[in-house]
Amino acid sequence: IMLSRRIASRLRVMETPFYLYDTELLRQTLESVVNESKRYNYKVHYAIKANYDDRLLAIIREYGLGVDCASGNEVQKAIEAGFDPKSIVYAGVGKRDKELRYAIEQEIMAINCESIEELLVLDAMAAEAGRTVEVALRVNPDIDPKTNHCIDTGQADSKFGISYEEILDNAERIRSLKHLRIVGVHLHIGSQIRELHVFENMCQKVNVIVENLERLGFSFRFVDVGGGLGINYDMPENEPIPNFASLFAIVHNHLRVGDREVHFEFGRSIVGECGELITRVLFNKTTATGRKLLIVDASMTELIRPALYGSYHNIENITAETDRTDKYTVVGTACESTDRFDENVSLRRSVRGDLLTIKSAGAYGMSMASRYNLHDLPGAVYGEDLM
Repeated sequence: IMLSRRIASRLRVMETPFYLYDTELLRQTLESVVNESKRYNYKVHYAIKANYDDRLLAIIREYGLGVDCASGNEVQKAIEAGFDPKSIVYAGVGKRDKELRYAIEQEIMAINCESIEELLVLDAMAAEAGRTVEVALRVNPDIDPKTNHCIDTGQADSKFGISYEEILDNAERIRSLKHLRIVGVHLHIGSQIRELHVFENMCQKVNVIVENLERLGFSFRFVDVGGGLGINYDMPENEPIPNFASLFAIVHNHLRVGDREVHFEFGRSIVGECGELITRVLFNKTTATGRKLLIVDASMTELIRPALYGSYHNIENITAETDRTDKYTVVGTACESTDRFDENVSLRRSVRGDLLTIKSAGAYGMSMASRYNLHDLPGAVYGEDLM
């Protein structure tokens, strides 16, 4: 049962909207990913962009995960949260000079480079700093991940990664960069992938890429196959913990990279299901076309995913007095027509003051929140404080 449903009466008195985090579920998820990855000696990094809440980071650190960062500030946040710099990888297509210099200074595990020009710039900066910097080549594998086109990152025309052909054409030049040590190859095909056979296809591509690059004189210590494992937004209660075991088994059965370390980067699959956005009904309203609107006090400023990518989140009224249902379009307070959480959703009859939970909001919820319309940023409540 969702945490919010178990403690609904206690949530009524709290100021909404806020994120409710089920820290017990987070721990169970981390236990699962750690135990399943240990079977194959795989290394797991947490994609901090999914959620950088301090309390959640402290729990994640307890389980020995590294961190995958997408900005200099994320690298700094990870280090300040106590993660070992040697467990931090830093990817991103547009790293600013000061971010690269900071990553060089901190001697993180690897900077994942995403263009030939970035490699040249980084080599010059490393020379300036009198250092040799460890680098992974982020290769664009040209794979359709069968996910929302807004969050696929591995197709040929994507802004992410260096094309495999370009690496082949520039292999000698890359290998001649004296202040870079190419230690890894990194691929990421996208996010919220639910069709696991996509990962088989990825492994086959990785096998070919690694073999051919090694033939050209590269030598990799690790292969980072990214993350992307999806969660069950439709019926979260049926699958509160994603199927890490199946993904790892697929990779184990199809990846052929010898004794190189294999790394994963999970964000959503670790924190997605442990977060709910709790919001209060402000008003009921019926449009001229007869559509029933439920106006709630959360908006796209707290959770932008539905407005940004048309994402679905399961919504439930956790304090309704009746089991009779109505069909509603649930809309937020922001001054934008796209600020709606769902259309034509069946909820228990909802009145002013009722609490709704917007489920599976632990990833890309708070981390993408904004202060548009000068809204306050949402607060956070943790299950372990209330039990």
